Amino acid sequence: MIYAVLDNNVLVSALLSKSAESTLSKLISAVIQKNITPLYSREIIDEYREVLARKKFHFPIELQKALVNRIINIGIDSERIHFDEVMPDEDDRVFYEVALSRDDAYLVTSNQTYFPVTPIVVTPAEMLEIQKKRY
Repeated sequence: MIYAVLDNNVLVSALLSKSAESTLSKLISAVIQKNITPLYSREIIDEYREVLARKKFHFPIELQKALVNRIINIGIDSERIHFDEVMPDEDDRVFYEVALSRDDAYLVTSNQTYFPVTPIVVTPAEMLEIQKKRY
């Protein structure tokens, strides 16, 4: 089993993608097909809802709800593990701290500069490679 916290930018970019063959679309498909188990907290779910509902994206409400509900239904509600160091972007702390809740979890983001440089912080393409090696 592969566990991953998905950063907001991954969900938004996947929904904006016009191609089912894009890296981000394939990543979301792997999550939906239960090849990657999402980890989340109530704070992350609230942030997903807020970001996906932004008018600038024009995502249909049904699509927003379906994606977030799927993450809740197949994912694992996880506790935050306190990380004592300064984060490049404190608003993203919750994503990193939830990723720390499991020794074998990853944080998938398209913007690695917002997080500490560690092996658990990976790009969507790196996450797909990890997933391919395991299945």
